[in-house]
Amino acid sequence: MSPPGRPKGEHRSAQHEGIPVSHFCPVYPKPRASKASRWWLLFDARRSWLDNLYERSYAMKMGEIRLPGSRLYMVNEPALVRRVLVERAADYPKHRLMGDALRPLLGDSIFTTSGAAWQRQRDMMNPAFAEARIDATFPQMLRAVQAMTERLDDVADGAVHDVEAEMTHVTADIIFRTIFSTPLEGADARRMFDAFARFQVLAPRIAMPALYGLGWMVPFWQTWQSRRCGREIRDLLGALIRPRLEAYQAGRATGQRDILAALLEARDARSGQAMTFEELLDQVAMLFLAGHETSASALTWALHLLANAPDVQDRLAAEVRGVIGARLPEAGELREFELARRVFRETLRLFPPVGFLAREAAAPDCMRDKQMAAGSAVVIAPWLIHRHRELWERPDEFDPDRFASPAGRESARQAFLPFGMGPRVCIGAAFAMQEAVLVLAALAQRYRFAPVPGDVPEPVGRLTIRSANGVRLSVRRRALEAVAP
Repeated sequence: MSPPGRPKGEHRSAQHEGIPVSHFCPVYPKPRASKASRWWLLFDARRSWLDNLYERSYAMKMGEIRLPGSRLYMVNEPALVRRVLVERAADYPKHRLMGDALRPLLGDSIFTTSGAAWQRQRDMMNPAFAEARIDATFPQMLRAVQAMTERLDDVADGAVHDVEAEMTHVTADIIFRTIFSTPLEGADARRMFDAFARFQVLAPRIAMPALYGLGWMVPFWQTWQSRRCGREIRDLLGALIRPRLEAYQAGRATGQRDILAALLEARDARSGQAMTFEELLDQVAMLFLAGHETSASALTWALHLLANAPDVQDRLAAEVRGVIGARLPEAGELREFELARRVFRETLRLFPPVGFLAREAAAPDCMRDKQMAAGSAVVIAPWLIHRHRELWERPDEFDPDRFASPAGRESARQAFLPFGMGPRVCIGAAFAMQEAVLVLAALAQRYRFAPVPGDVPEPVGRLTIRSANGVRLSVRRRALEAVAP
């Protein structure tokens, strides 16, 4: 196992089927030598919760932080993680701080609610999300990916391009088409991206003081700005939902088979009631946020990793060409892109989009001889578990082939949870995987990405794990005949 510390963008020699390869160690925030005071923890967490971690965080099984008026417990041990998220999930509902921070945008959706309200919504959402199956969504995904490659073809060969902005655009376009059967483009796209970027910066500044029992310290103008950003996004979504709802209620069939159509038809199992406009807006806002932000984060880091591991990038291009040559893929061929799937899984391990899951103890409990009071915050951090020194070999290295080895499969079985686990596991996990494989295949088929000297991304933990300074890569077109439609 590698010692805790900060990788320097290093490459280490290894072997893949007898061929020397280079395992890239991406940079991540340098851990503190020891735990900081609670006040420094609060100060740093307002920018990025990754800055709070110290060296023992990557090797401990359970940690405790004493806060003003409460305590926070960090749980890394796989058996305890399963206990909190699966076996006794009802005893550890989602922490209210996340709901409070995200409610201006997501309202009372399945992302922010708990208990009976959450169960009712999940029961209604499950059949509706069946519309996101691969055979139904693939044509919309493919159109969005074609629009992405058209934008990239307009970039001068070898020029530096902001791939973070590009991945945000394509994933937002995919989920938008899947929900509404319409592309996301033009002025509305820019307004939505800008509003969400502001919302993402404000969320930890509001949530972290609340976690520390100091919600009164949040300046009123930050709360006002957060609500304004949420309202701006919801207004844009509502303008698309309302006419479809009115048409449905009037019996005017639109003929569209998308997620919104399925949500309009969803009924409560007990009352038989349909969703109101506000309920539709809440769930669509949640799907839009979860459906593009997490995928955009992961795909951005995937390109960063591939750019710094050219051997893996070339193998991926060869895999794609071996399956589809120069043409566009068909839905059934996505399963043949095995390396693309492993690249994405390894990216999710190193840079899990949702880096921590906050739960709240509903009643007193005891873990590893620690007596937890009711109301204690329990944090499960995929970021730490995926890099844990006792759970993974070479935990800081980018090695997609680890998932093909017995040791890697065992590590993944007990310590890999990019989509959570248990009853609150991400409803869109399969959607995200098929989307990522398609996007990575299309990019590897047509382009070669390379790092920009001296331009190293800086991971920060906010709503998702993004780069504080963007991710810019040089983009060159591969020598390949035109991709056939």
